[in-house]
Amino acid sequence: MSKPFRIYQDIYIIGSSEISHPYDCCVYLVDVGELILIDSGAGESFDRLVDNILTSGLAPEKISTVVVTHCHIDHIGSLAEFKQKYGAKIIAHELDAKSIETGKGTGAELYGVSYEPCQVDIKLREAEQKLIFGGQEFITLHIPGHTRGSIAIYTDMGGKRILFGQDIHGPYEAMWGGEPEKAIISLQKLIDLKADILCEGHFGIYQPASEVKDYIEGHLRQLQRTAKVD
Repeated sequence: MSKPFRIYQDIYIIGSSEISHPYDCCVYLVDVGELILIDSGAGESFDRLVDNILTSGLAPEKISTVVVTHCHIDHIGSLAEFKQKYGAKIIAHELDAKSIETGKGTGAELYGVSYEPCQVDIKLREAEQKLIFGGQEFITLHIPGHTRGSIAIYTDMGGKRILFGQDIHGPYEAMWGGEPEKAIISLQKLIDLKADILCEGHFGIYQPASEVKDYIEGHLRQLQRTAKVD
């Protein structure tokens, strides 16, 4: 199994299907004095994620927040444990909060895993919202398409724009809460950010900016063909 690693400055990947558990999304961590997690895996790898934080030379006790990109089980499975053990605040969009808090619509049954519902502390409602952690500014963007309450997060650090773009690759089928027409608009918003580094929801890290643009545009074109939208 692969190991966690530092992506850029104080940004790390501590989980993925190859790093923590086959069911996991990519789990990212930002160290701004306090530790901010982006997503939490499918719930089978909590101990492994904690070990990976330690392996990265960081203290899990400094986890203050988990920002949830959307309500699918592979992204929310360990939220309750991070909340219970470290007192982490959970941030998610209000349109996906109900699934996170009830377990309905998470897809846990399709993975054959149990899910412990978790209270969302901060429910995002705006198309764009600013969050400040440890003096560092993060911007959340509502990007419906994969789910109704999907979000992306970006921050400017050390002269580069880092985008946590969640599941750009989809799927965008209705059974997963997908809306292709909205996803087309959302992917264009991500392209317009001109990010230097993309931290994708399952397929890892893309850089430099030209590679980020090519990756998102490729999925946008595929969606446009499928949805027959010019």
